Amino acid sequence: MHHREVTQLETKKKRENKPTLEQLKNELKYEKYKRRYNRTLRSTFYALIISAACAVLAATVFLPVLQIYGSSMTPTLNEGEIVVCVKGSDFESGDLVSFYVGNKLLVKRFIAGPGQWVNIDQKGNVYVDGYLIEEPYIEEKAYGDCNIEFPYQVPESRYFFIGDHRKTSIDSRNTAIGCVSEEQIVGKIIFRIWPLPTMGKVS
Repeated sequence: MHHREVTQLETKKKRENKPTLEQLKNELKYEKYKRRYNRTLRSTFYALIISAACAVLAATVFLPVLQIYGSSMTPTLNEGEIVVCVKGSDFESGDLVSFYVGNKLLVKRFIAGPGQWVNIDQKGNVYVDGYLIEEPYIEEKAYGDCNIEFPYQVPESRYFFIGDHRKTSIDSRNTAIGCVSEEQIVGKIIFRIWPLPTMGKVS
């Protein structure tokens, strides 16, 4: 085969291999699509990361999740259960509240607020400002471990708490815990999330 014929054949092959205008357009579209897809994927990934971070922040700041230790709140709450609470200090009598004493996180029942008078008789009946309060959440009344003198007036900016298991709970009836300041309070317990069979509102 002559050299000229070889050159013509190579030129023909190059023409055959040269992409058409339609192919170039399709390739350009594909490249644009890939760039858009990658941008969307990155944006979605960043949005998920930000959403997860916000959820964790919200849970930490506004809806702390706590695990129960000890038996001072039986039968309402048992050791190992996991609960959610709402930040704040606007409580009603009987609300379940978590608070810190030193580095320990405790859960007790709100009984009385600043300036109110608390009295407990030997049978374990609890009176606030002279009125007997109803406590359907406890199984057995008891005077418990008290070393304060009743009737007792709750100091300003303090809160009085008692555990549901009255015989064993160490709480505001004893100076080891005493009344709790607002700075110590984490929030009101509203929901149990573990174990699953007992999941639901806590009262």
